[in-house]
Amino acid sequence: MKLIIIRHGDPDYSIDSLTEKGWREAEMLSDRIAEMDVKAFYVSPLGRAKDTASLTLKKMNREAEVLPWLREFQAPIMDEVTKKERIPWDWLPADWTKVNEYYDKNLWHTAPVMQSGHVIDEAVRVYSGLDEILSNHGYERDGQLYRAVKPNNDTIVLFCHFGVECIMLGHLLGISPMVLWHGFCAAPTSVTTLITEERRKGIAYFRMSAFGDTSHLYAAGEKPAFAARFCETYDNMDERHD
Repeated sequence: MKLIIIRHGDPDYSIDSLTEKGWREAEMLSDRIAEMDVKAFYVSPLGRAKDTASLTLKKMNREAEVLPWLREFQAPIMDEVTKKERIPWDWLPADWTKVNEYYDKNLWHTAPVMQSGHVIDEAVRVYSGLDEILSNHGYERDGQLYRAVKPNNDTIVLFCHFGVECIMLGHLLGISPMVLWHGFCAAPTSVTTLITEERRKGIAYFRMSAFGDTSHLYAAGEKPAFAARFCETYDNMDERHD
């Protein structure tokens, strides 16, 4: 089975939709996905993800199931420095890299600041939601692997957000989401693909063949959006620092 995770297009957060560029990106993405034989579509309830999916769904005359747990990862924490509420990613490297627990797939959520935000409760909600979908498509979680109850070559597509994408990838691949949140960057409308490997009958593992692929944008002459990135060098004042 192929599991495809797509980040929404270049966002206009003020209206929870897409920028003009984001709509162009979504159109280019739709040309790519429309060529696939997709078994099922799933989408976040947030506007920017639904709008991104809408062009693909219209082109293919399909509908997507809205899954509440696919919304952007919602587990605010209290910043220990500013004492203000913030999301549990986009931390300064000088801060989060000091905490060894953040590198551990089993301990990343045990740091005091994470416990204050009940982060693991929200993560478990995402884990459970993902495993339910995979079970519905023939793959049941069993420890760190999946039992191929009804192995298949189906393709399912999830339209969602970067934060929740990293939570899902951490669950599937056994990686701390803190490492994924801060060490990986999925540009708007990027496509991440995981494919099951059943090298022994009935035992499956999801292997990532592509992360954050934006080849559909380059093919159409569109430069990927800067969203999700930070300044390449500190003196690039026109790029985001915080």
